[in-house]
Amino acid sequence: MARIPDKIKNENNLFSFGTNPSSGMDRAFTILDLIAKQPCRVVDITKALNIPWATVHRTTKKLEKAQFISRDETTNRYEIGARMWYLGSSYLSNNKALTSSLEYLARANKIRNADVQVVERIGNYSVVIHAEKRQQHPISKAQYGHHLPLHTGSKGHVLLAFSHSDFIDDYLSHPLDALTAKTVTDPHQLRAILDEVRENKFSMTFADVQPHTGSMAAPIFDNLNNIAGCVCFVYLSNLANDESACEELKQNLMLMSHNISSDLGWRPTINTNQ
Repeated sequence: MARIPDKIKNENNLFSFGTNPSSGMDRAFTILDLIAKQPCRVVDITKALNIPWATVHRTTKKLEKAQFISRDETTNRYEIGARMWYLGSSYLSNNKALTSSLEYLARANKIRNADVQVVERIGNYSVVIHAEKRQQHPISKAQYGHHLPLHTGSKGHVLLAFSHSDFIDDYLSHPLDALTAKTVTDPHQLRAILDEVRENKFSMTFADVQPHTGSMAAPIFDNLNNIAGCVCFVYLSNLANDESACEELKQNLMLMSHNISSDLGWRPTINTNQ
């Protein structure tokens, strides 16, 4: 019998709405969060969230009727439905940071040898809202829609570093999973990394998400100097060993993030800490 993997169960502890929510809306949001991570049957949701079967069944039927989720009749697993795509596409069409990023990328011909990502923080994850290939070889986990825990990858470090201090404290108070042997999970070590990212407005990691890939990221700021997302370049290990190629990528990355931030109304003189 299929079951929710332990990794998915552990991630539930980081849900914004928590497990076993009491209100109907919180319960629906939590179930949608779970199904977005992996298709689930009613019994899987019941076990993962510790909610009575009848309650889960009633909630999933309402979500299915509204087309927020759909059920695979062969496996009885629920998946994200068409209305969620509609809501998500509406969000992206009005996303100013994404619009500016796409306009920049349409003109940028010097970015090469890496997959380019535009990324936002959604809950406890860095989520790729746009991806473009600027190199020949396929890189897994770099495509549109892929999400990673915030303590992993350069994009996660950037998005976490510029989050509110209360959010950072709460995030680092939970157990953090390692994706590879090089994933940093120690809270004290992560705080030092985040301090450095804030100072440099830049992050670079290697082999902490996948053994054969590295990445670099820089923040996008809005007109109030709040972080609106980040730009991330993902590349293979052969480029990570090429110092001049990495430096060229970094210069292109910093120029792109700076120009997008400027388009959004960011001015570095507003706040000397940024």
